Amino acid sequence: MVVLAALFANWRSALVLVKPETLLGWHRDVFRLFWRWRSRRKAPAKPRISADVVLLIRRMATENRLWGAERIRGELLKLGHSVAKSTIQRYISRIRRTPPEGQRWSTFLRNQAAGIWSCDLFEVRDLWFRCHFVFVVMQLESRRLLLAAATTAPSAEWLAQQLRQLTPFGQGSKFLLRDHDAKFGTVFDDVAKGAGVRVIRTPVIAPKANAHCERLIGSVRRECLDHLLVFGEGHLQRVLDQYRAYYNTCRPHQGIGQRRPGTFARIPPAGSCRR
Repeated sequence: MVVLAALFANWRSALVLVKPETLLGWHRDVFRLFWRWRSRRKAPAKPRISADVVLLIRRMATENRLWGAERIRGELLKLGHSVAKSTIQRYISRIRRTPPEGQRWSTFLRNQAAGIWSCDLFEVRDLWFRCHFVFVVMQLESRRLLLAAATTAPSAEWLAQQLRQLTPFGQGSKFLLRDHDAKFGTVFDDVAKGAGVRVIRTPVIAPKANAHCERLIGSVRRECLDHLLVFGEGHLQRVLDQYRAYYNTCRPHQGIGQRRPGTFARIPPAGSCRR
């Protein structure tokens, strides 16, 4: 607005006051158009397989328990049906589901929460639609937000340096959950190993395996980033630092009994379990 005022001499006569919500709404509308243009389909989508082929895949998997997805794919090719191996695996996974061995994933997270860190990356678009990446790390038991760092180039070296600063003198968690994002690289895992931290990768395309960190990212968006316009990396980092201080010291968290992450104690205060 200041730049536009400098370009027009009689800007006072054309001045229009708008609410902050209106300005944010305009930015979201432009972003939708921008993302629609970025997501335009460049090639026609592959047709989905017919219901008859799906039934045939499931029949083969049921009547031939020793056949894998690749064997079923070969049998379908003999009948003139070209189906990808990943597609066959998706349809036969429910038929050949075996009971899990050992403790469930949720049980492991609950039992080992005191020694688990969870991390992830998410994108933020600024006023000029430039892409910024935010790297967050949280402690699972207390839900404490340990780190929220912003950058425009999340290289493996940069991510490793963030982890190195979180684990001075080898002081860190027992486990660190992360996804299969290629941005982490081997350098990140080497730094974790040097600090005595065991990196556990969540399954592919399974955000629920890292649900606590995904919920944290949603809170950062809904409570903070969705209500302002980011001008650049420095502005974004200042906003994240302020939100992290608020999140840890002032915000009650449902997952830990409405306590604050910064004042979390493993033993609930006296009288907290009374009814």
